[in-house]
Amino acid sequence: MDFFSPQAESLSALFAPRSIAVVGASSNPQKIGGIPVDYQRRFGFDGALYPVNPNADRIQELQAWPSLRAIGQPVDLAVLAVPAALVDGALDDAIAAKVKGVVLFSSGFAETGAEGTAAQARLGDKARAAGVRLIGPNCLGFMNIARNVYATFSPAPGVGRVAAGRIGLVSQSGAFGAYAYSMARARGVGLSLWATTGNEADVQFADCLAWLAQDPATDVIMGYMEGCRDGPRLRAALALAQANGKPVVMVKVGSTALGAQAAASHTAALAGDDAVYDAVFRQYGVLRARNLTEFFDLAHSAAVAGRPRDRSIGLFTLSGGVGALMADEASAQGLDVQPLSDAAQDTLRSWVPFAAPRNPVDITGQVTNDMSLLERSARVMLDDRGFASWMGFLAAAGASDAFWPVLRELVGSLRAAYPDTLLAISTLLAPERRAELEAMRCLVFADPSDGIRTIAALAGLKTGAPLSTASAPASNPLKLAPGTMSEPDALALLAEAGVPVVEHCVVRSADEAAAAAEAIGDAVVVKIVSADIPHKSDVGGVALGLRGAAQARAAFERTRDHALTARPDARLDGALVARMLGGGVECIAGVHRDPVFGPVLMFGLGGIHVETLRDVSLRALPITRDDALAMVRELRAFAILDGARGRAPVDLDSIADALCALAGFALRAGDSLDSAEINPLIARPLADGGCVAVDALVVGRAG
Repeated sequence: MDFFSPQAESLSALFAPRSIAVVGASSNPQKIGGIPVDYQRRFGFDGALYPVNPNADRIQELQAWPSLRAIGQPVDLAVLAVPAALVDGALDDAIAAKVKGVVLFSSGFAETGAEGTAAQARLGDKARAAGVRLIGPNCLGFMNIARNVYATFSPAPGVGRVAAGRIGLVSQSGAFGAYAYSMARARGVGLSLWATTGNEADVQFADCLAWLAQDPATDVIMGYMEGCRDGPRLRAALALAQANGKPVVMVKVGSTALGAQAAASHTAALAGDDAVYDAVFRQYGVLRARNLTEFFDLAHSAAVAGRPRDRSIGLFTLSGGVGALMADEASAQGLDVQPLSDAAQDTLRSWVPFAAPRNPVDITGQVTNDMSLLERSARVMLDDRGFASWMGFLAAAGASDAFWPVLRELVGSLRAAYPDTLLAISTLLAPERRAELEAMRCLVFADPSDGIRTIAALAGLKTGAPLSTASAPASNPLKLAPGTMSEPDALALLAEAGVPVVEHCVVRSADEAAAAAEAIGDAVVVKIVSADIPHKSDVGGVALGLRGAAQARAAFERTRDHALTARPDARLDGALVARMLGGGVECIAGVHRDPVFGPVLMFGLGGIHVETLRDVSLRALPITRDDALAMVRELRAFAILDGARGRAPVDLDSIADALCALAGFALRAGDSLDSAEINPLIARPLADGGCVAVDALVVGRAG
């Protein structure tokens, strides 16, 4: 694969240098300036290596140079291991020497406060202006294991090196990165690139991810994130990995809420920043690991087996109890455990009359008398249903030397016959035997439930997404005025955008309210109109279930009086008389501007589900219609929309259309929109007209 991103090309000299200089090099291989020199020499870097130290003639048996400019030869990468006070001069020297990439170990910058932040910003600006890519400061550097480049002072490789492999690992934290490197070594996980980004004066986590997404030596990407300053850059990198079919496994720490921004809208409170990260990861098929064990299990499994083509799975067992355990876990994880056909079940019973042949297939301990039952049964299952994944529980048989040749032959034969099937075995195996099966792209698990969960996670990966994550500029951009818009104005804007809104009209007097109620001819709602009071029911400004002119006239006066009593400072602009809708399911839909990712769409069920259970789904914009439908279906309470307890299912297509229209409105409004919310959005069956927006709140962004 050729690099096709200019940013990725600029990182190639950094991550795959042909020549390295270490500025602040030391003759002591235990010091920060001596470790990278020692590592390049010991670990086989085959390019030019230049120690730079004006106070020494030789460093670790190599000629030392007083400056980068004095070398007089091309230098791809300069490792700066100097105190913070000398960094500015060292970077100037690197720029003058036309160095392409810099690793800056030094601390004393943004992590120290405002003065350090300003100094770091100047370094980043200077490097970018000169076309030099800089990773750091305050980082442990990186290692390109495949190329024997060790631009780091981490002691981890000195204790023992990770084998070269096809998994790239990027960490914003040096300490986490070093620990993860040691875990990879202990677990026998091979790495292609290991990188820590530190304070990110120039090169960000997302840049490293994008480079790995295009690196021909990397198949799977592992990432540790603490935060992100540039959401679009991260989304573009994740889209690139997804488009190139490279699974991303992520540990993201931090789960604070954006409560301070929730004054006028539920959406902001529900879209806490960690929930938005979760939504973005879901959009791009990122596997989010809950702990370090899962972090490595998922990445290693993705590297070994790849992604199953769908969620169907065949389960084979020698134990009925474990078969039930696997079936329960598979169901909980949303895998498709299809029963075998009657013909296939009859075949299995003809071999073992007391077998349980449905799926899971329990061939019982009879396999002890006839080892061929293993492969014959597996082939019947795969030929019958063409399962995307097949998992066999073989108890402790894997620990038996007598059984090992049978197991090895089973996996080899199945792999040859079913090259596109994800194969997994649950048994006890010595590490070297496990490695042999993994070399045949067969996953091995001691715990069958771990295996099921891993397969389900891999089945959730999405690949082949388009590279572009940005929508085209709106042909009819919309500029909103700052502040809260009146409800009628909000409804009018959303209706223009394509959101179906309830029949309504604005009235200025009790007589007009009475006339409007008669014109609608059904039960109506009367609500005060005031941009100063976003939540009208809180001040008694809403009257429901009104019939006829008299009730509407009285409600107009009553709601006005209540509002003025509660908020004498508020400006009232009459009232809104709207048809009152019966039945349906109350939902909520909204857009909130996230400080990292920009506009984020939210959908959930109303009432207790949104207030108490926080049962909502989120997507960063733009979205597709498929995204909108997925948002609806992934709610925990989706069954309520889908016709639970004999009720007619609501029109899901109309909800998806409304969400897309709301998203389109938000993109048109661009930076002028702070938030928009429809609460409630009444979801109804198609026969009743589909969903309808009953109440709307739109807030323009100040500044």
